[in-house]
Amino acid sequence: MTARARTPENQDELLEYRLSLRLGPVHARQRLGIEREAEAKVFGQDHSSFHLENWATAPGFIRTCLRMVGLWGRGQSNSRRLNTVHNHFQLPGLPEAFEGFRILHLTDLHVDMDEANLQAVLRQIEPLDYDLCVLTGDYRKLTWGPIEGALDGMARLRDGIKSKPYAVLGNHDSVRMVPALEDMGYQLLMNEMAPIEREGQTLYLAGVDDAHFFKVHNLHQAGDNIPAGGTSILLSHTPEIWREAAHAGYDVFLCGHTHGGQICLPGGIPVTLDSDCPRTLGRGYWRMNGMQGYTSPGSGTSVVNVRLNCPPEVTLHTLTRGPV
Repeated sequence: MTARARTPENQDELLEYRLSLRLGPVHARQRLGIEREAEAKVFGQDHSSFHLENWATAPGFIRTCLRMVGLWGRGQSNSRRLNTVHNHFQLPGLPEAFEGFRILHLTDLHVDMDEANLQAVLRQIEPLDYDLCVLTGDYRKLTWGPIEGALDGMARLRDGIKSKPYAVLGNHDSVRMVPALEDMGYQLLMNEMAPIEREGQTLYLAGVDDAHFFKVHNLHQAGDNIPAGGTSILLSHTPEIWREAAHAGYDVFLCGHTHGGQICLPGGIPVTLDSDCPRTLGRGYWRMNGMQGYTSPGSGTSVVNVRLNCPPEVTLHTLTRGPV
């Protein structure tokens, strides 16, 4: 007797079953339900935030404007010219075993957007030396539709990452990607915490689900098991929850989402950050309410594969107990 071929319905049921086991039935149902109801909408869950990436005619309009002013080719070339940016976090309470600990931070890769950009990322990270790799979301080009192209790119990226990578999802990412990403070796932090052990000492790495569009982050669930006095790092796709995170007691906040503006005025002044946060949190190192943070402009591009006055980057963070 031959086995019955798996139908799309069976695949969907298997996926939902795996997500329910992995995330818990409530989180799985919530994320899947919101995706089905709201994906590709221009206005977010609060009905007031505007999401340019979901506007179907935006890429063509922006492309035409840039070609008219002669900036299209330059913008594409800029998007494939990455920098490695070094940042230091001074943490007096850092366990001694983590002195000099280096974290490679990748974000907003949109790996199915532009093959040349993905190859540039792989070349940029290949010679780098780091102890941990973290990714803060937006692996897919679009905010809806197929996930296979993004998963293929993420598989190739995984081959280029030397250490075990920890990741969170962004507003472009479907929760349907979680099982495949974890099968590749990424550890997704879905409102969860992972202790990082070194020489008998511990650093606490927490991560939340998307707080920008889907609003499914849960800082309490992610951090409840971090002991008082423990040095903690929070991964979030967006900087928008900085105030909540600071009051929750996180020491370091790593995020992306803003692309630094991606298309900026001369001097790197962003036209928009697509994020409900102070503009001082739009790019680079910042400190708010005693919490240190870093908003990476990301390695990839969204809507159109161009960058102006805002170079892409991969970021190396170094943790230290004393002055740099």
